[in-house]
Amino acid sequence: MQPEGGWWVNNAGFVTDEDSREAMVIDTCVSSERTWRFLDEADRATGGARVRMALNTHQHGDHTYGNHLLPETTVILSQERARDGILADTIFTEPPRIWEPMPDWSDAVLRVPEVTFGDRAVVHLGGRRVELHHPGEAAHTAGDAVAWLPEERVLFAGDLVFNQGAPLIFMGDLAGSRRSLAWLAEFGAEHLVPGHGALLSGADEIRACLDDLDGYFALVEEVDAHARAHGLSPLEAARTCDLGRYANRPDAERIVLNLHRVRADHEGVPMDMADAFADTLAYAGGPLHCEA
Repeated sequence: MQPEGGWWVNNAGFVTDEDSREAMVIDTCVSSERTWRFLDEADRATGGARVRMALNTHQHGDHTYGNHLLPETTVILSQERARDGILADTIFTEPPRIWEPMPDWSDAVLRVPEVTFGDRAVVHLGGRRVELHHPGEAAHTAGDAVAWLPEERVLFAGDLVFNQGAPLIFMGDLAGSRRSLAWLAEFGAEHLVPGHGALLSGADEIRACLDDLDGYFALVEEVDAHARAHGLSPLEAARTCDLGRYANRPDAERIVLNLHRVRADHEGVPMDMADAFADTLAYAGGPLHCEA
């Protein structure tokens, strides 16, 4: 768990079966240093369980750039569209100077999933069952996946859930993100591991977080509608809107990226990533803070 959860700082998971000594990684980290720390801690906690498989919950580098540090024998899985996104990613080979400080990608090597699935797959680690599910539509990204342990009632939600940080949908879909929250609630998890932020435990805490995220997405929808009605650009809308209880959340500048996404979708045009990030830097007053 990396509860600060800001740009490039994610959570990762390790599921093991004590009898078979087999394990599955749920996401790696943005840099070799962070990924090694995670893998070393998992190795100590499990007494050296063999990492048979790994899941990338989506394409973003804070969940995938450590893939190359997994054992060569580890099979990496993802939703099929996530693999497409990883293959198209050029961030660490042509890093834009957007964040400060920048993550260390000096030894980064692209390693993509070898196995993909559509809507659902099941992994068996000895006697432990791990279900992999896609929400059926774009949400945080087009290729989101969750890992569900039905017997333990543990849900690894990836970036469908940001706990107390501003969520990000610039590569996804606003309506799909809102529907994914109701979909996540249907699992009835007792513990939910978000992609960013602290662990959620108990039905009340999980529901409160999902409701909070839905409130944020509703706000984005309202701000976009107001902006279009008054001829405001996404940046102008972000600068003049009232973020309310979300104003002091980490990475509040993501409102700009989210508004660019919604505007592009409404107009039926591709989102201009360069313009969106330029506006985000203008809103933030400089490079985006990064602890990775």
